[in-house]
Amino acid sequence: MTRDTPVSGLQSPVSGPRSTVLSFDRVTKRYGHTVAVEDLSLDVRRGEMFGLIGPDGAGKTTSIRLLCGLLHTDAGAVRVVGLDPVTDHRAVTAKVGYLSQRFSLYGDLTIDENISFFAEIHGVGHYDARRDALLEITQLTRFRTRLAEQLSGGMKQKLALACTLVHEPEIILLDEPTTGVDPVSRREFWKLLSRFRAGGITIVMSTPYLDEAERCSRVALLDRGRLLALDEPGRLRASLPGTLLEMVVSEPRAAQAALGREGIETQVFGDRLHVWLDQETDVAIEDFRNGAAKRFGPSSIRRITPSLEDVYIARLSDAANDRRTTVPTAVEER
Repeated sequence: MTRDTPVSGLQSPVSGPRSTVLSFDRVTKRYGHTVAVEDLSLDVRRGEMFGLIGPDGAGKTTSIRLLCGLLHTDAGAVRVVGLDPVTDHRAVTAKVGYLSQRFSLYGDLTIDENISFFAEIHGVGHYDARRDALLEITQLTRFRTRLAEQLSGGMKQKLALACTLVHEPEIILLDEPTTGVDPVSRREFWKLLSRFRAGGITIVMSTPYLDEAERCSRVALLDRGRLLALDEPGRLRASLPGTLLEMVVSEPRAAQAALGREGIETQVFGDRLHVWLDQETDVAIEDFRNGAAKRFGPSSIRRITPSLEDVYIARLSDAANDRRTTVPTAVEER
């Protein structure tokens, strides 16, 4: 058995066309005066890995809790395999596995006992084969008698994932599952997700890490509960107009301020400045290199492919400009 093939007994029972299995239709959720999700519409297709992407406060956790039926909407509708996750909560729970940011393993139980406990609360009978398969794919078999409190952070996350999957859900919802996990464990966790997806499971995960978003089939870029963009990562990168240059300078902030006064859009990344040119021609690049850039004494200038981080920042800027042009001044001043 190779690491990249689905494990027998772990394939999802779901088959058929890539239909919509999760959806938000103009959903709004407030906590008092704070709007956590605002007029959000999106859909997730069967069998894809879908990412909810954004920093803290973007509305990712609220969105996942709405899908789980743990929260009511203030407006709009949420559907999970055609069901209302609040009124049809028991039926949705049978089809969905949820891994929260603070997944509660029982430290005084062994790995085996934790998985057994979650199998039993979901009413799963004859789960020994399922548990053994999950232990094998997560490479926890030889640690099965170890107490959960004695596991490393990466091993705890793998055990949490095994507990989430023991009742054979069609969909798993993961809320920032790799936050605080070391890079090696993050890589191993992503390999596991790829295997489970290959078995037919639909995966929705939230993450603030834009490098992880690149692994998703499609992503929703969120800001303060609002949708900035939704598409495949490659299509989002290709959607940005113009040319992106990376310029290494000794004083990037000063260069950014000066170029900004000339109407040239830039972003600082350490000692590197990302510079957007409106045109995509070699002549435009040379004109910039020999003109505006020359006075900053750059050690290098090169054309680069936009990342999702560039996309996110550009969409944030667009959204801010839209708000400035559509919101009345009197409202802005409040």
